[in-house]
Amino acid sequence: MSIRIRALGTCIGAEADGVDLREPLSAAQAQQIHAAMDRYAVLVFHDQPLTNDEHLAFTSALGTLENTMNNNLRDAADFRLPSIFADVSNLDGKNQPYGREDRRRLFALGNRLWHSDSSFKSVPAKYSLLRALSIPSRGGNTEFAHMGAAYEALDDETKALIEDLVCEHSQLFSREAIGFRDFTPEERERFRPVRQRLVRTLPGSGRKSIYLSSHAGTILGWPLPEARMLLRDLTEHATQREFVYSHKWQVNDLVMWDNRQTMHRGRPFPAGEARDVRRTTLKGEAPTVEQAVAA
Repeated sequence: MSIRIRALGTCIGAEADGVDLREPLSAAQAQQIHAAMDRYAVLVFHDQPLTNDEHLAFTSALGTLENTMNNNLRDAADFRLPSIFADVSNLDGKNQPYGREDRRRLFALGNRLWHSDSSFKSVPAKYSLLRALSIPSRGGNTEFAHMGAAYEALDDETKALIEDLVCEHSQLFSREAIGFRDFTPEERERFRPVRQRLVRTLPGSGRKSIYLSSHAGTILGWPLPEARMLLRDLTEHATQREFVYSHKWQVNDLVMWDNRQTMHRGRPFPAGEARDVRRTTLKGEAPTVEQAVAA
């Protein structure tokens, strides 16, 4: 059965229905999803009451899973989910919301900055698939910005300027931007910077996009203040409302997005309320630049 795809009416995003993600995907359905992701960058599936195993099976049908265990500050006693999931909830190992001053919560506040998942890895992420089990009484939307549309709106001089630039990405950069510097030596080593191209080309469509993220903190060969200003200017340009879709979550929504051509950010919600959202991530095809760093 073919999946029905309906554009959301902006330059980014579509709703997909006519498919039960608890059932195995056919090869034709998988191909349809990949084509829709190339075109729309974000797909929304409503009313999908998946188990963790079903969520993993759907993700695996689309590519190679990325292990996200070392992406946050949780320790083994705090894991609620298998390590193949990114637990981006605000819940501790006992399913209680983090306290306001908890360093795990403060670190996670960095997700409210515009970013691309796993851009801090030498092989960055392809798709992310986030599923909502419980949501707060208000707030907590996720916003997505289309980096392909943003690139195409740049003037020719800026396109030429950024074409061959290489940035360094690290969670150290994004967290220090919000004033979080409470890293152990082991964490600083784990989050050491990796290099990424500033302009990427999507393999399936040949479309170019700006590869931006709050994790990007330097540009190779540029003075740091000048690099930071260019990255800030590009981010301001790329997150104008014309390039953005804001998703208001419902329980059992599954939203997937293409990290190669989007940025996203979470929005605030009441700190004491549970927000249980779980993400699987597909590994990208290759490094964007050759580098000795392994992540």
